[in-house]
Formats: sequence, C-alpha cells, structure tokens
Amino acid sequence: MPIEKQWVVLPQGEPVLVDGLARELGLSPVLANLLVQRGVQTPEQAEGFFAPSLDRLHDPFLMKDMDRAVERISQAVADKETIMIWGDYDVDGTSAVALLYIFLRRLGHEQLMFYIPDRYREGYGISKKGIDYAKAHGVGLVITLDCGIKAVEKVAYAASLGIDFIVTDHHLAGAELPDAVAVLDPKRSDCRYPFKELSGCGVGFKIAQAYCQKHNISFEEIERLLDLVVISIASDIVPVTGENRILAYFGLERLNTKPNKGLASIIKICGLGEGHRISIDDIVFKIGPRINAAGRMRMNEEDEFSGGHAAVGLMIERDDDAAGLFGAQIDEANSDRKTIDRTVTQEAHELIESNPELKKMKCTVIYNPKWMKGIVGIVASRLIETYYRPTVVLTMSNGFATGSARSVPGFDLYGAVESCADLLENFGGHMYAAGLTMKPENIAEFTRRFNAYVEENITPELLTPMVEIDSPLLFSDITPEFRRDLLRFQPFGPGNQAPVFATFGVSNRGDAKLVGAEKEHLKMDLVQREKPNTAIPAIAFQQPAHFEWVRSGRQIDTCYTVVENNFRGVVTPQLRVKDIKPVI
Repeated sequence: MPIEKQWVVLPQGEPVLVDGLARELGLSPVLANLLVQRGVQTPEQAEGFFAPSLDRLHDPFLMKDMDRAVERISQAVADKETIMIWGDYDVDGTSAVALLYIFLRRLGHEQLMFYIPDRYREGYGISKKGIDYAKAHGVGLVITLDCGIKAVEKVAYAASLGIDFIVTDHHLAGAELPDAVAVLDPKRSDCRYPFKELSGCGVGFKIAQAYCQKHNISFEEIERLLDLVVISIASDIVPVTGENRILAYFGLERLNTKPNKGLASIIKICGLGEGHRISIDDIVFKIGPRINAAGRMRMNEEDEFSGGHAAVGLMIERDDDAAGLFGAQIDEANSDRKTIDRTVTQEAHELIESNPELKKMKCTVIYNPKWMKGIVGIVASRLIETYYRPTVVLTMSNGFATGSARSVPGFDLYGAVESCADLLENFGGHMYAAGLTMKPENIAEFTRRFNAYVEENITPELLTPMVEIDSPLLFSDITPEFRRDLLRFQPFGPGNQAPVFATFGVSNRGDAKLVGAEKEHLKMDLVQREKPNTAIPAIAFQQPAHFEWVRSGRQIDTCYTVVENNFRGVVTPQLRVKDIKPVI
C-alpha cells in the first residue's frame, strides 16, 4: 500500500483583499484567493502576473563580470578566433549550448564548436580530456554553460595552455572562484543581479541579450531562442517566478507557434500535434526526458561524441530531414532508458525489501556496481515515491562509486552530503538533488554518517508526504469561465504550482476502470452529491489501490488539479487526481 499522505489546506487570503480583487478583476473568489496566495494584492500586480512583458527583463549588465564576458566574446568574433561552447549533458546544459551556438552562428561566426563531456568517460563538468581536445583544435576561448563554477584547477590548467575561459553557471559557488576571464553566476555572493534563480540556459540567454545591447542588435534576434530557454526552465525545475516566468511565458509561445526544427521533431514524436497547447508539464514529462535520454545513454559505444552531443545536434539542426533523424535516434534512446529504468528500479526495491535494517532507516543508501550511471538519479526519485525519505543510489564508474542523491521537500540534502565531504572525491548540487563520487571503500562509512546526519536533522513531519491544497472547491464551480481564467495563471511550476483543489463526498457510478500498460492508472467519472446529474472525468496516475472502493460507488474525498483534455480537437475539463481518501 502507498504511504498515506497528509492534506494541508494553505492559509486563505485576507477576505478584504480577496473580495476586492475578485470584484475589480471579474474573477471568482476562489481564483482571486489564488492570486493573494501568490503574493498578488493589487490589480496592477495582477496585470503584471497575467500579462508578462519582455520589457520587464533585467539589464544583463547587472550580472557580475558580464561586461568582461561580452568584451572577450566580441574580441573573439572580431579576430575570428575559434570558440568552444561547453555544457553539461542534461537538458539545461545542452539547450544552453545550443542557444549560444545558434546565436553566434547567426552573427556569422564560423570558427565555432561545442563540447559535451561523456557522462561515462569524463563525468560532470570541466575535464582535462576536453581541455586537451580544445588545445588540439586551436581553441582560444571556451565558454562554459551550466557548469564550471568549482573548476578552479581545470581553468588554471587551461590557462597554462593559453586557453581563456568564460565560466557561466547557476549552481552554488565554492570558497574559491575559477581564475577565468569572467565568472557569471547570479548566485555569486558579490553579484547584484536581482534574480538569482535563472537556469543555466537562462544565464546563456542573458549573455546573448547583453551582446545584442552592446552591438545594437535587435532583440528579435534572441527572442526566437526562447523555445530553448523554456525547455531548460521546465526540465531543470527552477522556480517559475520573476524573470523565469517572463522567459517561460514567451518561450512557450514560441514553442507552440514556431519551434526550432529539432524541437519540432521531438514535439511530433511526443504526439503533441496540432490543436494541443504545449505546457510546462508536457516539457517535464514528454519533451525533456527524451532530450535528457541522449546524455543518459551510451547511444554509440564507438562514437566519441554521442550522448549529449546528439542532443545539441538535434537543437541546432537547420534541415527538417536531419532533425527528424536526430529526433528518432533520441526517441529510441529514451525507450531504452525506460526499459533499463524499470529493471533497475525493481532491483532497487528488492534490495530494500530484503533488508529489514535498511527498510526501517530514515534514509536510503544503496549500491550496485552493475547499474547504469545515467539512470541512478531517476531511480532515486522513484524510490522516494515509495519510501519517501532522502535517497542515494550509487553505482561503479571508472573505478569510483558514483551516483545521485534526491531529497524530500524541506530537508537539506546538500547539507547532508556536504557533512561527508572528507569521504568524497567530489560532489555538487543543491538542497534537493546532488551528485557525488567516492572511493568504493568509503561507501560503508558514508552510509553510516549520512544516515546519522539524517537521523539527527530530519523530523517526522518531513517523512510524511504532504499534499498542499490551495482551496476547497465544488464541481459546480468548474465552469467554462473558471477554466478560462485558470489558464491565465500558467505557466505553472515551482513557485507557481498548478493549484490543487479539494472536493469532499464525491463518488463514481460504477464505471471506474484501471488503464495503462500495467493497469497502474485509475480512470473514472466523479459526481458530487450536491449535483448528482453532473459528472466530471478524472484520472489518478499510479493510484490503483482504491479501485474497488471507487467502483463500488462509495464516497471519497479527493484533491486534484484541473487540466484541459484535448481529444480529437474537443477540449473538456479533466481532474488530475493527486490523492484519494475513502470516506469511512
């Protein structure tokens, strides 16, 4: 049985504020309350929330070292110097590389190459192998994206070879910054840039914006790159607030109207065709995982530049047919990834279930040298869905135990990993996700100390999954006008999650059924006792446990988000159920 979730109704807005906004904006009180919960208290603030404007983007030169970065790039372009753009192998890194590559290519700069380290041969970030490759190919300037903030020694090594680095990142810096020409990171302690939560691709976009301002290039030149920015924002799970909300809003507009050829091929493969409005959810669950799969899988053992290189190749492709071939390759890699993911997740479950000592701990640390490095992060997330506790999944790579850690909301995973820093070869990440590498002989001591840290710092509340409910709602309130106004709250994401509503005392008339390849999803129509003649379709993903109770017609309480279901051009409301509680 799944872990029982705790429902927490969020504090409701001050009635005076809610009623005033509802009246002045012509909104239902429920939706006006959502605005107040998101910090919107005046009609003027609501206008900015509902109608993001590119005019509200911050001046890119507010970012520390931006002037130095633009000056060095301008020099390289003028001198026809070979520039290498270097990024991480995930969606954020590869989309960032694609964005800056396309931008510089459009300027007419032909001395251009990109580099994505191989996850298996090199690992994350800047590598000596890549620097040597740059030297061998006459590279004078390397621009990193989504990585490099801690690469002090590697940047020094590059400098000894006569290669300049511009480091751009969005992760937390270490005690010492690399001695690069410029180090752009809004999270630098000495950086006064107003918005700290840009994605790696977002930082790359700000470089392009700054270059355009410096050289009087029309903003339209970079506006067409916003489809890549929104892919990164959604996939890297950065807050969809502030500047990210503006970038995501216009990025979705571009993705829905005129995506680049590579993204268009992936959109087609995902079945997000005509009539479907692509959302952040579509990127998170369909588009992003396919692009990510390229960097996770060893697509071609003989090809030195497979994996993440294929993802960049997809996104910079200018030919429709070639883009289609890239898309097909990446989709195949994603199918392989899903197969391996299921197998390893099952093995991980069996490992935990067969070890009573491990099962009762407040964290999970497991190791299997045979597991694929590229999918251990996914497996860690899957295990949290079942056991709901901080989780570390390790495998063997290049003689070291390496893996990914994931957290539960509210627990500082990075702090837990950092407390074991003396046992690690390297590590990096943030509060909810981290990567780490250690000698195999340190696994036992790491497990002991990581568990001790969790035991001491986690509370029982953090070990109970929680569903935050924005507001109670009657089914009769879900009118066409309500749905239309709810769409204006998009794009949804961290900091502006899709609102969760709760409705009590509802039931099914006996037509509920289990669907999906393994009958893992519960599909049903629900009716509320106050309006027994009105049924609303609902889908509960990965929630088969209450099937018999629901189909019997007995009452349930349910919490859900309201989504638009587009089937053959007909758009109808659907409830995406977060949780079900039988009414006993």
